[in-house]
Amino acid sequence: MDSNDVSADLAHVLYTKEEIDAKVAELAAQIDKDYEGRDLLVVGVLKGAVMIMADLARALHSHVTMDWMAVSSYGSGTTSSGVVRILKDLDTDLMGKHVLIVEDIIDSGLTLSWLKSNLVSRGPASVEICTLLRKPEAAKVKMDVKYVGFDCPNEFVVGYGLDFSEKYRNLDFIGTLAPHVYQ
Repeated sequence: MDSNDVSADLAHVLYTKEEIDAKVAELAAQIDKDYEGRDLLVVGVLKGAVMIMADLARALHSHVTMDWMAVSSYGSGTTSSGVVRILKDLDTDLMGKHVLIVEDIIDSGLTLSWLKSNLVSRGPASVEICTLLRKPEAAKVKMDVKYVGFDCPNEFVVGYGLDFSEKYRNLDFIGTLAPHVYQ
């Protein structure tokens, strides 16, 4: 699926496939450097992180172990209650491991803050965060994010794993969803 297939649904393209590919390669190079000589467990947060996780893992030049988590922050409508529920936990014991959480986007940071605290409580050697997108204007908690691809505007974005109603994840770029689609 490309931008022509969904042009009526998009306000504009924020990051092209080429820009994303270049940023993923840049992030992978820094991660390779930072974790040289150490085993790394890369934890993807489902479902949105599937694309960045796959591309990042392929761009790394060192061996990594991968695992997945699915968490839900639920409440009424589109507002989070701050209560986080684990829908799928890790299959890997974190004790003594270097863990890198991989996210597609950080909005408020509330769920990710809870997730990082949860993983830290499991006794890893370290826990860091890598995200393709971060919305600084939407942050409700201060998050120490070691690897950030792009700081993006506080708009409704889709593509490259990001969805609206489970659609648009399979776009190879990131665009801003037109308001008429979600209003």
